[in-house]
Amino acid sequence: MTRVKGGSRAHQRHVKILKLARGYRGAKSKLYRPAHEQVMHSLAYSYAHRKDKKGDFRKLWIARINAAARMNGISYSRFINGLNKAGVAVNRKMLSEMAISDAQSFTQLVDLAKASL
Repeated sequence: MTRVKGGSRAHQRHVKILKLARGYRGAKSKLYRPAHEQVMHSLAYSYAHRKDKKGDFRKLWIARINAAARMNGISYSRFINGLNKAGVAVNRKMLSEMAISDAQSFTQLVDLAKASL
């Protein structure tokens, strides 16, 4: 049986991996095997951290809402409970933006939440 070498396809695959590994330190950007290992890890991390990012932003929004709510004399959990009882459907991202940029309307929401408790 004749011998089959990797040839041009293997070279293309190596070039593709080394291109993804640009910017890594040392052998991880120069040699195929360590570059391939690092690229595979990096892709796995980026996939997982795209999922984590959503939770990180939610934590940030909640911290901002809590700080603004406490400046208005109510805790975060009581504020959200009051909004739910009042039938106000505003997501945490928008509440966070209101707390930062439009404190007056946020205060009105706090008053509405307090009234419904």
